[in-house]
Amino acid sequence: MGFATDCIHAGQEPDPSTGAIVTPIFQTSTYVQQGLGQHKGYEYARTQNPTRRALEKNLCALERGTDAYCFASGMAATNAVMSLIKPGQRVVVSDNVYGGTHRLFTKILAPYGVEFAFLDASDAGAFDKGAGEFALLWIETPTNPLMKVCDIAALAQAAHRRRALLVVDNTFMSPFFQRPLELGADIVVHSTTKFLNGHSDSVGGVAVVKDKAHAQWLQYYQNAAGAILSPFDSWLVLRGTKTLAVRMPRHEENGRRVATFLREQKKVRKVYWPGFTDHPGHDVHRRQSSGFGALISFDLGTREAADRLLRAVKLCSLGESLGGVETLISHPATMTHAGYTQPERDALGIGNGLVRVSVGIEDPEDLVADLGRGLDAV
Repeated sequence: MGFATDCIHAGQEPDPSTGAIVTPIFQTSTYVQQGLGQHKGYEYARTQNPTRRALEKNLCALERGTDAYCFASGMAATNAVMSLIKPGQRVVVSDNVYGGTHRLFTKILAPYGVEFAFLDASDAGAFDKGAGEFALLWIETPTNPLMKVCDIAALAQAAHRRRALLVVDNTFMSPFFQRPLELGADIVVHSTTKFLNGHSDSVGGVAVVKDKAHAQWLQYYQNAAGAILSPFDSWLVLRGTKTLAVRMPRHEENGRRVATFLREQKKVRKVYWPGFTDHPGHDVHRRQSSGFGALISFDLGTREAADRLLRAVKLCSLGESLGGVETLISHPATMTHAGYTQPERDALGIGNGLVRVSVGIEDPEDLVADLGRGLDAV
């Protein structure tokens, strides 16, 4: 089936008891069994839930995986994937990752004996030569918030030569634009909170795998650890994926308009968006993705300038998160990446004047006018 068809139908059949075209919210904690060992595939809601399972099948189809497992947040999905790693093993992470990922790895998992190294993975050849041995490579592409591009296919080869896993956080692109499993990745992770849900009304995460052994483990871990996605949140994300194929082109169209506008403004020192032909890694991104997305970062030089813009805009809402139909604007140094130390942010290039925009699907003229008003106040 085509991608848009899968968005609407994969994992979702009319309810057999009523014929309802929309998967019901099975808001139940347990299921009545007919006798010992006699049940209809469902026993207890932490272990199985029909609404959650419909979403997992849907997202598995969109990422072209073997199976998928949904969790209570993107970080819960990340933590579940990291349960594949044992104390003493080494994990390499592309630098400039989301602050919550950095925090989980360095503050929660590292004390249990997992070694983490944060390296620039945007040059796959240089990375392969200098990375050393590792058990798992974790990348974002593009990265948050500086939009560094990583070559998924080349890094998959580098990981597999070491008999290591490649995990790709595909939240920024969504499977509409980029499908890492088809490029050699072993596992894909999303915060379903973002583009998959698309409406800023649900928090969740998913891990999509192509290896059956990984699927078996994540299913076991999901039940044992219990950080499951609720039936209602599962239903909300299913509602979101139905329109993914029509939302994402509009997100990108608006993103291009906003990025181009920002690049023309004298008060903006630099714009980070992979759609520009001179953006580092543009050719790699164009080869492995069908679009450039709606995440843009731009540098105003100082925190004071960023603060003045953020106070002046009215349509762009100041808030964390991304991927909703409304445009969100944020300040990485004090919001998404506040968990990094100042020296760490300086080394990465996340300055106090950096602003990130998740471009929504409003009329682009209104977005440009709003950002223009903000820049007038700088």
